Amino acid sequence: MRFVERFRAWGHSNIRARHRTTLMVTRDPELTPRGDCIVAVGAEKGLADLNPGLREAARSREARITLTLEAGGYIFTVSGRGDPRLTLTHPSDMVARKSRYICPRTLMIEADKAACDIPEELRRTLQRRIPIWITIIVENS
Repeated sequence: MRFVERFRAWGHSNIRARHRTTLMVTRDPELTPRGDCIVAVGAEKGLADLNPGLREAARSREARITLTLEAGGYIFTVSGRGDPRLTLTHPSDMVARKSRYICPRTLMIEADKAACDIPEELRRTLQRRIPIWITIIVENS
């Protein structure tokens, strides 16, 4: 099974994208420079808004999850896996984690990249108030 969800978020001048273990997209319209894992704000969806079928598919150990950012001609993809413990219920945030830590904001665990892995050119692009397209794909064999 394969589920795909695509929605828009926005860049922000305070995006730093320097966190070494997480990457986060939020519905919140603003952020401070301290939020160094945040890569997009003003998202049209939080985890709780995602398709119920996608959310259920992500709750499998076999689930492969990808989150792709597209902005200003740049594309960045982070991949990880699902877990039966995922609740995917947070109303505003979604977090890709390199670790196995799970909370209501967790979209995927054991991610292959974090915010700090975003190339500098894309990081500068994310600091402009431009649309960022977010695509989430969940695949189960």
